[in-house]
Amino acid sequence: MIRILLAEDEEAMRTYLARALENNGYEVVAVDRGTEAVPLLESQHFDLLLSDIVMPEMDGIELAQRCAEISPATKVMFITGFAAVTLKANREAPQARVLSKPFHLRDLVLEVERLFEDHPLAGSGQPLV
Repeated sequence: MIRILLAEDEEAMRTYLARALENNGYEVVAVDRGTEAVPLLESQHFDLLLSDIVMPEMDGIELAQRCAEISPATKVMFITGFAAVTLKANREAPQARVLSKPFHLRDLVLEVERLFEDHPLAGSGQPLV
């Protein structure tokens, strides 16, 4: 099963995203800040880091940079509602995908599926969201 580490400081959004991903066959570990995500990246395997960019203590870009050091095989996808932040993310983490808010949950699931289309465990066979 593909494992996703979700870092999102807004509780309602974190719950909403985690549920949608789990309903589509992904295992999700959700945290509310980057500083909480780092020890998990150090101690567990994740296939994807899905992170908001604007968060307290450690922003998503810094978290992605730490992820690249700790777990270089982990893919990164950002979610953000700030256009200027999207430009910074594209510049500082060019290998990461960026999904701009607002987005439909179907779009999120499709983007995650695209990231793992060659992965043997990709696609649960369940309908999208």
